[in-house]
Amino acid sequence: MIQSVRGMRDVLPVEARRLHSVENSVIDVLLSFAYEEVQLPLLEFTELFSRGVGEATDIVEKEMYSLKDRDGDSITLRPEGTAGCVRALQQHGLLYNQTQRVFYRGPMFRYERPQRGRYRQFYQLGAEVFGVAGPDLDAELLYMCAQFWRALGIQSLVQLEINSLGSGASRAAHRAALVDYLTPKSSELDADSQRRLATNPLRILDSKVEATQALLEDAPRMADYLDDASQAHFQNVCRMLTELGIDHTINERLVRGLDYYTDTVFEWTTSSLGAQGTICAGGRYDGLVELLGGRPTPGAGFAMGLERVALLVEQLQDAPAFESGVDVYCCVMATEFQAWAQQMVQKLRDALPETRIRVHAGGGKLKNQLKKADGAKAQWALIIGEDEVAGERITIKPLRGQAPQQTLGVTELIELINKATGD
Repeated sequence: MIQSVRGMRDVLPVEARRLHSVENSVIDVLLSFAYEEVQLPLLEFTELFSRGVGEATDIVEKEMYSLKDRDGDSITLRPEGTAGCVRALQQHGLLYNQTQRVFYRGPMFRYERPQRGRYRQFYQLGAEVFGVAGPDLDAELLYMCAQFWRALGIQSLVQLEINSLGSGASRAAHRAALVDYLTPKSSELDADSQRRLATNPLRILDSKVEATQALLEDAPRMADYLDDASQAHFQNVCRMLTELGIDHTINERLVRGLDYYTDTVFEWTTSSLGAQGTICAGGRYDGLVELLGGRPTPGAGFAMGLERVALLVEQLQDAPAFESGVDVYCCVMATEFQAWAQQMVQKLRDALPETRIRVHAGGGKLKNQLKKADGAKAQWALIIGEDEVAGERITIKPLRGQAPQQTLGVTELIELINKATGD
């Protein structure tokens, strides 16, 4: 039997419902903050990511799924959403001298070592803002994230870590100082950090290897290289977070893995998911639009891994149960009643949009249909036979509890189900 490709995950019905529930809660918050959705293609020219994300990043060096198309162009399954979002808004003239607040969602692809909470195809929801340069936007983005966690009930399970990478010039100065400090110690670094010393030395700060972390104890600090404007920007972000009641920790070794970040960077983390502790991350990237061929435009944003957020929600004691896709199961006694049954059930669906109703297909005895209704964990079975069609009424049989079976008109049936579900 053919199996799925390693790292590419099947999302089965119960988990799909859980992911949709998380996604819908997040989108409700985004819409309340007046963000608009954009939908981006899965495939982009490889150059978009090599220029935007950075040639020396892990993503571009070893994690992208790239191929040549029939025209000989190199194209890549998107490993992240920000570069594609910039490309789309720039291409359609929506950036220069404009303010845009947008979000996107969908699968991303990275060739990583699969483990719980990290897959090679993973579902991400991201939000980006363009045209706003001030620290108030950075604080608002983080405040909006805090509303996500409140809406999902996981605010006690997450922590915010923030840092400032400074402007491009201050970042370059810190980079040079870090290389000077680490070069004499290069033989003591882990293999990945030795490679990064020549290509992307700031990522060494993020190393999880204890010996490398020990070497970094006396390394040059980014905070010492921030220019006055970057220091003021970051101080104002921290001040506003405090005023908004958002607890945060300054992590001077937080650098993020993408080259386009400047000034504020952040990660929302949890200790409840093992090694995959980051559930949402982002920051400011004021030079990215220009890097990708546009006019200078400030930008900031974040992305969250919906699978990780859903795993976190699942750990709550009062997490909603997603066991069944059926509330009402309609049993149809003969095929000649199918059309009538579908029409009546559609009236119920129109009046009760949150109620999930399945009409039985495939025939069979009532006893067997009721078994299927019970197996689907439906709360009620509807029974439609010759008498029901003749009387234009429907029999309802509760499958949970001791309520009696009744035969009702459609209006009465709607009232009964509506009252029972509290809608």
